[in-house]
Amino acid sequence: MAVEMKNESNGGIDLYALPEGCIAIALSLTSPRDACRLSLVASTFRSAALCDEVWERFFPADYRDVLCRSAEGIELLRSAISMKQLYLHLCDKPVLIDGGSKSFSLEKSSGKKCYMLAARDLTIVWSDTPRYWKWIPLPESRFSVVAELLDVCWLEIRGKIRTSMLSPETNYAAYLVFTSKSRIYGFEYQPAEAEVGISGQEGKKQAVHLDPDGAQRPRHQIMPRWRRGLFGHHLAGRMIYQETLHADQDVQNPRQRGDGWMEVELGEIFIKEGQDVDLEMSLMEVKGGNWKSGLIVEGIEIRPKEGK
Repeated sequence: MAVEMKNESNGGIDLYALPEGCIAIALSLTSPRDACRLSLVASTFRSAALCDEVWERFFPADYRDVLCRSAEGIELLRSAISMKQLYLHLCDKPVLIDGGSKSFSLEKSSGKKCYMLAARDLTIVWSDTPRYWKWIPLPESRFSVVAELLDVCWLEIRGKIRTSMLSPETNYAAYLVFTSKSRIYGFEYQPAEAEVGISGQEGKKQAVHLDPDGAQRPRHQIMPRWRRGLFGHHLAGRMIYQETLHADQDVQNPRQRGDGWMEVELGEIFIKEGQDVDLEMSLMEVKGGNWKSGLIVEGIEIRPKEGK
């Protein structure tokens, strides 16, 4: 954002001479990013950019209600030195709410709401069967436990959140957040299918790789005999993989996050003003019949889509 300082002798307005309160009001009508940039213009702007009144405008309207859904959030509200400090804290350090089943944070450049649904808050088929899934604590996770995939041929993970919990008039994307202890196995030859949409309506589906090296694997690679699927149809699994790629070349690949986990986009959706319905997200791999293991699921994150 460019700011031009005009001199009164030229018929313009000397912004340096404006009262700090006026500058603060002007800054509150911009964005967190612009307020930080403008604070570098002059000492008057820097002082105004620190005002609680400015940063209060950058928060979602219901942020206090959200934070009061946990003891951690209540303590954060009580102990925050300034609104700017509270804002930056919520951008960098998500707060657990609803008994630790979700985390809440803010998108730094806009102040819009971000949530992550913990693995325990998701519907994971067979997750209650110790033979197939195991619930384990991981020090690097924000949640008390995560879901470790031991061995399944039917992978199905679903989550949902009310659209009224999200920031309106915003394009959101959902991401599966995961890692592995060693190597993710069983996803080499068949992309998973992800879908994001409103409950009761058909959402947009897309193919996703869960194996970090999946995008680099040869398309016509034949599955080794010892890795046959549940029904022994290793050739069928290979053919489905080729067919999926030809039908949809835009396959989502996992990427490294700043917190050390991996993520892959499941899809995106625009949240309208006043909308209050269930937003549903799913990830499935049930076509290949391959046994799969090695995946550790932390949760599904819903946050504003970058650049949208």
